[in-house]
Amino acid sequence: QVQLVESGGGLVQAGGSLRLSCAASGSIFSSATMNWYRQAPGKERELVATITSRDITNYAVAVKDRFTISRDNAKKTIYLQMNSLKPEDTAVYYCNLRLAYYNSWGQGTQVTVSS
Repeated sequence: QVQLVESGGGLVQAGGSLRLSCAASGSIFSSATMNWYRQAPGKERELVATITSRDITNYAVAVKDRFTISRDNAKKTIYLQMNSLKPEDTAVYYCNLRLAYYNSWGQGTQVTVSS
């Protein structure tokens, strides 16, 4: 079983930056596709960013050019650098690991952007 632990959330003013981290357990991390999702109050969970095992990245239109996803296989950790934050980025951010039949989620970290 893979465990994921997010950190780095908090309260920031609009225009500010935060960096989220997600640390994974187990031995499959380097082969897995890793995702960041977010869920705002009253809304469905949405995919924010993806990084494959070959470091191919993809972003939601709403965050493209502001957010950057990266991974460090030696540390079994992914990151989400969030710049130029907007109030609409306020949500709980979740880390997700996908590989074959693995589909693991972290507990989430709250990001609040004040106007």
